Amino acid sequence: MDSIAFILIVGAIILFISLFFAVFPVGLWISAFAANVRVSIFTLVGMRLRRVVPSRVINPLIKATKAGINVSINKLEAHYLAGGNVDRVVNALIAAQRANIPLEFERAAAIDLAGRNVLEAVQMSVNPKVIETPVVAAIAKDGIELRAKARVTVRANIDRLVGGAGEQTIIARVGEGVVTTVGSALDHKQVLENPDAISKTVLSKGLDSGTAFEILSIDIADIDVGRNIGAQLQTDQAEADKRIAQAKAEERRAMAVAREQEMKAMVQEMRAKVVEAEAEVPKALASALREGKIGVLDYYNLQNLIADTQMRDSISKMSKHDDSPSIKKQNDV
Repeated sequence: MDSIAFILIVGAIILFISLFFAVFPVGLWISAFAANVRVSIFTLVGMRLRRVVPSRVINPLIKATKAGINVSINKLEAHYLAGGNVDRVVNALIAAQRANIPLEFERAAAIDLAGRNVLEAVQMSVNPKVIETPVVAAIAKDGIELRAKARVTVRANIDRLVGGAGEQTIIARVGEGVVTTVGSALDHKQVLENPDAISKTVLSKGLDSGTAFEILSIDIADIDVGRNIGAQLQTDQAEADKRIAQAKAEERRAMAVAREQEMKAMVQEMRAKVVEAEAEVPKALASALREGKIGVLDYYNLQNLIADTQMRDSISKMSKHDDSPSIKKQNDV
């Protein structure tokens, strides 16, 4: 029984010690005390009750104190509860202090909560970044396409990091400036001779307004001659005009064919009317004979006249046939 009680007592002591160190971060408190950071053990316990990891706040506080930056533990804890990265903010404050860049904790915390990397922004303020634009195609007034690529050297503007536009806006504005400069050139050779004109035009527009960067320089890295867009457009226009003319000619031909068919139909219609009229002649003669308007002798005289007319027609046709070139040639031989 004594051994069992001893084991229970030892287990209870171990459990108590484990719970004590789980609730009271003594090791972290000792580290803070050794770094001359005045924080009570009950403050650390309160952090755990507020579901704040004490090491995420105390370690950056120690780092800031050693760097000579005065920041309260309440601000660090509030920034952690707001979802910010306390360690990155403190690192940014230390880097800004070493580079003599004015940066307060409130501004750094606001930049971090806005979703930007405040430490990277401070580093970019010290070491400018080069942004390389994609190939921008522009067409001069003579119709020649130029393809340019630019390198933009920018420096982070800490005062405009909150609410300022990003790199994509800088790239879009530089592309717009390249298109404007090349498009206003009378000859593409002017742009090839003076590519710095693009940089001067783009810089004069103040492209960094409203952005989180400050443009230091714009350099044209490469510029190539592309297609002859003007000649291609003229060729396409000529081809389109040709197709339109062909379509109109085909339309006129179809209208002419239709008109010809209409005229043929009208001729057939007239012939039918002539035949119809001729068919009425015998009826009229028969009616005149019955009514006594003409006699039999008159009828025979009319038939003789018709026969004489047909004979004359036959003779005239035969004379025309005899006067053909082949007959004349045989007669000459």
